[in-house]
Amino acid sequence: MNISEQLIHIRQSLSGIVPEIFLALLFCFILLAELLFLKRFDSKKSASYLSSIALAGSIATIFLLLLQWNAEPSFRFHPLLFLDRQAVFFKLLIAFAWLFTLLHVRILKYDFPPEFNALLIAAVAGMNLLSMSTHFLSIYLSLELISISSYILVALSPYRKAAEGGIKYLLFGAASSAVMLYGISLIYGITGTMDITSEMMTVGLSNNPDFVVTVTIVLTLAGLLFKLSLVPFHVWTPDVYEAAPTPLVSFLSVAPKAAVILVLMRLAGILPAQYFPVLGGIALISITVGNVAALWQHNVRRLLAYSSISQAGYLLVGIAAYSRFGFESAVFYTAAYLIINMAAFFLVDLLQPKSDTAFTDYEGLGKKSVWISAALTIIMVALAGLPPTGGFTSKLLVFSSLWESYRQQEFPWMLWLLIGGILNAAVALAYYMKLPYLLFFKNTQSKTYSGQNEFAGKIAAGLLVAAVLLLFFTPELLTDWISSF
Repeated sequence: MNISEQLIHIRQSLSGIVPEIFLALLFCFILLAELLFLKRFDSKKSASYLSSIALAGSIATIFLLLLQWNAEPSFRFHPLLFLDRQAVFFKLLIAFAWLFTLLHVRILKYDFPPEFNALLIAAVAGMNLLSMSTHFLSIYLSLELISISSYILVALSPYRKAAEGGIKYLLFGAASSAVMLYGISLIYGITGTMDITSEMMTVGLSNNPDFVVTVTIVLTLAGLLFKLSLVPFHVWTPDVYEAAPTPLVSFLSVAPKAAVILVLMRLAGILPAQYFPVLGGIALISITVGNVAALWQHNVRRLLAYSSISQAGYLLVGIAAYSRFGFESAVFYTAAYLIINMAAFFLVDLLQPKSDTAFTDYEGLGKKSVWISAALTIIMVALAGLPPTGGFTSKLLVFSSLWESYRQQEFPWMLWLLIGGILNAAVALAYYMKLPYLLFFKNTQSKTYSGQNEFAGKIAAGLLVAAVLLLFFTPELLTDWISSF
């Protein structure tokens, strides 16, 4: 390209990343507003104003993303980013997670430092860029933007345990990033490119021994596995989930996963056949480790942490199936899991606001707050994958896609993954039903439900439960969007 063509390409590329440019401007505006507000108002009023600006910004971001839905699929800053309906859909999921997190903070009246909103915006911008990334350089830089924002968010939280959780998060994140960078350097050395849409990468990897390719793939996936909380990069998860405030944990448990799942699906199109058994093995190990470890937990947030490790394994099942049906199932599972998991954290926090979430705190609350407890029971049923909830639909779709792929390709590892996944779904019932049991069948005297913002909390709980049930009775509301990719 000559300089004129380069300028035209840059201008066209900028027009395709309007939501990300808006987020960057919003980030700078909130930092400036924080300085101005702190001079004129007290910290509590400043935090309230900043929260309102962030809330308005999240709604504006969703509107800008919807405008991109019918945009022509094309590269932006070729070959770094690619915008299509799939990327827009995942960016919408991330934006809705951001919006719900801000509402969670407002309903429960959390007192976060003023920097909280700006860092959350930076994390969302990183996830949006990751959703469009088609080059290992942009993938790595986007992951680092998400990671650095997340480390600071966890450490900034006004809780003593948060500092310890933030350090563990940082150490494990730095290690996984270093391993991933080494894997990327190996891929570049083998193929001569970092563009995952280039045929050179596929040809270069195919011309090397299976062992070399498998090791390279595993090393390269390290940073992505860390964000998904998958084995062996899962150790940080329970400590961070227990230490950080519930709204932040709720966001970090789902939003980064959505962006990473799309990257893994894009990699499925160019990496050789060894990629899929590796994903299948990681998925089965993660599902098993998450479920077994969750059986021994005595804290709700730690239980949900191990649950997220297991659920991330199920997310990989659809990708490991390597078919259009499998990919669509993985997208459906991601969207359903985002709603269900954020609902679980919100309702747990609504029953015992800002608590340590020990199991003993929830004993007998089913009789004191029937509506919220019933809603939480439905959400736990959804996490377990039982009807009539969207959790059942999600698991049915990913297992069906895996079975269909096994019948067509007859790889033994697919059958083992299918059997292991179904058996683990049965094991999960033992710990998912523990919380409903404590709520309704235990009579121990515990703290009463505070009733703070009770009406707003009940409305939000009702909407979340309705969404989870709709994904069972009318899944086409979501599948129609997914099939239009």
